[in-house]
Amino acid sequence: MQAELDTLESKLAQMLERYQAMRAETLKLRQQVVVLESNNKQLSDRLDEARARMEVLLNKIPD
Repeated sequence: MQAELDTLESKLAQMLERYQAMRAETLKLRQQVVVLESNNKQLSDRLDEARARMEVLLNKIPD
């Protein structure tokens, strides 16, 4: 009986360690998503600005 309890305790400890590692990884991934979304927004804004400048330049070209 004690051996079974020791085995169960060991398995529970492993499961807890894995759970904590996965939570840490999830947090890290969520932080990366925030950074990447911010970078994506900045690049999108820069692309919109470049597109607007190109339209201005194209409109200045005589027909």
